[in-house]
Amino acid sequence: MNHPKNRRKQFKNLLILSMIWLLGAVCDRIWFALDNSIPAWDQADYLTGTLIYWQALQNPQFWDSQWWQNFWMLSSKIPPLTYIVGAVVQNIFGTGPDQAALIMLLFSAVLLGSIYGLGTILFSETVGLWAAALCQVMPALYKLRLDFLLDYPLAAVVTLSFFCLTLWKVKARRQMADGRWQKVESCEFSHSPNILWAAAFGLSLGLALMVKQTALFFLLTPIVWVGFGALRQRCWGKLFQLLGALCLSILVFSPWYRTNWLLILTSGKRATIDSAIAEGDAPLNTLQAWTYYWEQLPQQVSLPLLVVPIVALLIYWGRSLKGIQTQRVGDKEKIFITSVPQSTSSLQWLAIFLVGAYFLSSLNPNKDARYVLPYLPTLSVLLAYGFTRFRSLWAQRIRWGTFGLAVLLMVFNLFPIGGLVGNGMTLALSPNAQHYPYMKQELPHRQIIAQIIATEPYLRSTLGVLPSTTKINQHNLNYYGRLANSQVYGRQVGIKKKFVKQDARSLSWFLTKTGKQGSVPKAQALIVKSVEQDGDFQLHKSWIVDSSTLKLYHQKTPPIEVKAISPEQPQTKIALLQVTVPEKTPPGVPVSVTYEWTGAWEELQNGIVLLTWKNLSKDKEEISWIHDHGIGMGNLYAGANKPQGTFQVTERMAMLPPADIAPGNYILEAIYLNRVSGESYSIPVPKVTLQIDSQAAATTAPELDLITQLRNLAANLPQGRKALEQLFTEIARINQYDPIQDYLEQARLSLAYRLQHVSQNRDWAYALALANVLQKKVNGAIEALEKVTQLDSENPYAWAYLAFVQIYNWQPGAAEKSLQPSLAKNPDLKEIQALHGVAALMQGKVVRAWEIFQKLRA
Repeated sequence: MNHPKNRRKQFKNLLILSMIWLLGAVCDRIWFALDNSIPAWDQADYLTGTLIYWQALQNPQFWDSQWWQNFWMLSSKIPPLTYIVGAVVQNIFGTGPDQAALIMLLFSAVLLGSIYGLGTILFSETVGLWAAALCQVMPALYKLRLDFLLDYPLAAVVTLSFFCLTLWKVKARRQMADGRWQKVESCEFSHSPNILWAAAFGLSLGLALMVKQTALFFLLTPIVWVGFGALRQRCWGKLFQLLGALCLSILVFSPWYRTNWLLILTSGKRATIDSAIAEGDAPLNTLQAWTYYWEQLPQQVSLPLLVVPIVALLIYWGRSLKGIQTQRVGDKEKIFITSVPQSTSSLQWLAIFLVGAYFLSSLNPNKDARYVLPYLPTLSVLLAYGFTRFRSLWAQRIRWGTFGLAVLLMVFNLFPIGGLVGNGMTLALSPNAQHYPYMKQELPHRQIIAQIIATEPYLRSTLGVLPSTTKINQHNLNYYGRLANSQVYGRQVGIKKKFVKQDARSLSWFLTKTGKQGSVPKAQALIVKSVEQDGDFQLHKSWIVDSSTLKLYHQKTPPIEVKAISPEQPQTKIALLQVTVPEKTPPGVPVSVTYEWTGAWEELQNGIVLLTWKNLSKDKEEISWIHDHGIGMGNLYAGANKPQGTFQVTERMAMLPPADIAPGNYILEAIYLNRVSGESYSIPVPKVTLQIDSQAAATTAPELDLITQLRNLAANLPQGRKALEQLFTEIARINQYDPIQDYLEQARLSLAYRLQHVSQNRDWAYALALANVLQKKVNGAIEALEKVTQLDSENPYAWAYLAFVQIYNWQPGAAEKSLQPSLAKNPDLKEIQALHGVAALMQGKVVRAWEIFQKLRA
């Protein structure tokens, strides 16, 4: 075959492959054009992830290491490659669910190109084209192309990685005699094309692990197989190239994993074992756990595409075995092989991938049919191989008839045009694959968000979403709030009975629903009753949705109110107009307080006020309690607008005088701190006095602000482990009320200012360290904890906290050094010993670590 003819054939194959992709793309976009559905839980959550990264990429600072640190922390549990690609696509085509779904066309191109290449190098171009075509009509694949989940992108990148690994392993060469791919196994791996394909494999492996950690379930077995094969055959060049590829993959995925490794480890059990138990998945010691994905296969592939190629393959193998003959020689029987399929090694390689992927996926206790999507494209190569084993006229008719039937089933599954006949066909031949577009009027999510913004145009709001159904849940309302310039966030509250009262008092907006509530706990009924009947909220607006009523409630007296008072030249500094407190209050109980601030919008939005209540009769330097917070609790926000003029902000809050405070009259002092510029100045305070009297009756007060709650929790840190469980439970609760956790930034800046300019207070240092830890600001946390160890040097837990953060930051040597004071004074404290063992292990001191852990077990 001459070169021009060979090139024409390649061009023809690529044209066919492009048409396969294009027809699938047209089908998908028609579906999206008809669809008015609202993304469900996971889909909305992932779509929100793309908007978070889209926002971060609006002002990139690629040469700033801190920017990259923050960038990787935007998604702390799920690798962010899909989010990043979605962000780039939306930056080009605009934001929205249909625009974000365009990334599936990109991943589809990657998948089809990779599977064509895989089929070609293992068998032939014909097999590669048929495998690509089968991928377009497999129910599991075309359904998940239309859902914004991670599984289809993962399937695409895993297939790309397996293709690169296969091409590197096979070291294929095109023979000019017949134009076919011919496999050549060799230990001579010094040629640059092989190095390039090894690098391509390493890069693609790193990208696969940046889509989802479970990529390793599918790629681990072939990687280990190739590695042990090279080691056994002493192919050192091949082994070194494989190791080099793995090192390259580490360079790709390590920045994100290094930043978030602790959360990945702690969330692993919840994502596997806990989820499996909650969903009722079969335990691993049962047969059902190991046959689950086998039972899903007919639904994932469809019966025609599964049965016909397998039957054809069995017939082909049966005919091939006729070439194996036996002949008796004396007392022995010898086997003579007259014809053996040339594809044996290729089929073995596919089997290694498929069996390993199936086993490792089944080993995961948490099961879902979509979790094994990445092995279906490779399975399509095997099916395509069976499809093409016979070239007779009747075989071609069966092949094209089967594929045509698969296309028809896909159309009937995606569009409601089949009628009774179509429904009967899909039910019999492609069950549970129906995925129609939602063609009714769009649900009122955008309207709900618009109502909240119209009512509070100058505030960032959190909506408590009490139902949790496929159509109405906290994730999709949060997503549409993000689409509206991130001005409204949706959160599910009322989950735990003991927190219902605090949940109802901590948010200004709630959404309830009549009828089925979805996946909600028993406590949800209590908070619904509290919102709808206790009188603190009023019905703002309602919508009828599918025979149920959505009700939007707003707090009658919201904690933060903002109004424009003058469009003229704004005042240069913040002013405190009025402070309202009760005449007297007992110590140790929350007391209501109202602050009224005025100033220019930017000054108010960036402002943190450091409020100090002091006893009139004592030394002016003695602080009784503080009430620092961002103006408007950091919720001043006007979307994409930049308001001009002077504004008034009214804050209705509660503060907490300490239980051991001395009786007497207390006055207020105020300092303004600009969180952006760092500017600070004293604020004149109107005359206000609060009397602390142990005999006074407590007055009604709202919920304590989040910064006060944080400081109260941090005050328990010196108690060690027994305080941590309660602390993180409470932090998880209050994080729901401030979805961007701006209260942590307010606390960090205000406490840092006080420690530097006011007093070396131990409790402030603990609170500052906690704020830094929760924000994952490692350097700030280490600095604050070093201050803690100075102010609380006799407490072993102070040193343990410092060592823990240093271990998190991969500084085991520094951690071991930090633990020495505690090890000297508290050698039997298990927490200290455990940290010591981890620090030793991370430094490679395996024997020492083993001794420490053995001592802990004793």
